[in-house]
Amino acid sequence: INMDLLHSNGVLIIQHLQRDYRAYQDFLNFMSHVGDPRNIFSIYFPLWFQLNQVVGTKMIWVAVIGDWFNLIFKWILFGHRPYWWVQETMIYPNQSSPCLEQFPITCETGPGSPSGHAMGSSCVWYVMVTAALSYTVRWKHKSAVTLHRLTWSFLWSIFWIIQISVCISRVFIATHFPHQVVLGVFAGILVAEAFEHTPAIQTASLRMYIKTNLFLFIFALGFYLSLKLLDIDLLWSVPKAKKWCANPDWINIDTTPFAGLVRNLGALFGLGLGINSEMFITSCKGKNSCRISFRILCVAASLATLQLYNFVKIPTHTEYLFYILSFCKSAAMPLTVVALVPYCVHSLMRTTAKKLN
Repeated sequence: INMDLLHSNGVLIIQHLQRDYRAYQDFLNFMSHVGDPRNIFSIYFPLWFQLNQVVGTKMIWVAVIGDWFNLIFKWILFGHRPYWWVQETMIYPNQSSPCLEQFPITCETGPGSPSGHAMGSSCVWYVMVTAALSYTVRWKHKSAVTLHRLTWSFLWSIFWIIQISVCISRVFIATHFPHQVVLGVFAGILVAEAFEHTPAIQTASLRMYIKTNLFLFIFALGFYLSLKLLDIDLLWSVPKAKKWCANPDWINIDTTPFAGLVRNLGALFGLGLGINSEMFITSCKGKNSCRISFRILCVAASLATLQLYNFVKIPTHTEYLFYILSFCKSAAMPLTVVALVPYCVHSLMRTTAKKLN
């Protein structure tokens, strides 16, 4: 009954947002995209990795482990999503269930609690803000202390504005209840804070990356199968999504629980492969790596190359093929940023330098 009360109050908030903030629809849809965990690999990571490899590496670990915890929590909490809950609940008398509007990005197929967008967004922005502030902590002058305080206030304000906007956008499109996004934000901060105290990830060998990947995969699969034996289907939310989504075309295999898992494991594997490759050691540990021009070229080339990956559409008709190709595509992204692009830029600069000499 308490959950029904929480959900019905959540529905009132969604209705209020959809009715009174209709004018901000484009902005709120945009904020949902800002919070999309997939942006971490295609935008935030390439930018930060070339500026600071320690932060870039931490970002992928935090994103992957955070999203993995998100999946496990979703499976444990069995959270409903508003757009199907209003259709199925019995608390509204004689067929008077409230009308919630749906959007092309509403129909997520996984369970709703905690919000993956809110969790992914808060853990990555937490890493970025703490990384930026670690630079200002080193300022020792009297005036610098004031500047550090101002920077601190400014960056954390930006952090909370972004998190609140992402949360409101997820509630506005009726894909989450308010309590689910709040839970997501705080869970994300906890994961990011835990990684502030794990320096071991910076020196992890390829073997360590593979072991971590296997552990995450086997644990998630084992958890899924053992509950299936108890007759608990952890993919219970997928048929609900298909049944109550206003437009069947809005259902995306990309949002199923296992799709996210495969994508994350691919990214972590690609990072491990890249960081432990000869290409990375030659280019990013070489004398060019200190040059600003080298880093800027790497950022530009990485971002441009990763945009091309968006045009690679993975066939979705066979589920297993989709998962295998999704893993490969996700692994290719960090590998491109960490090893391929810097190596090509490094080789170009070396050739140019030889010609000039």
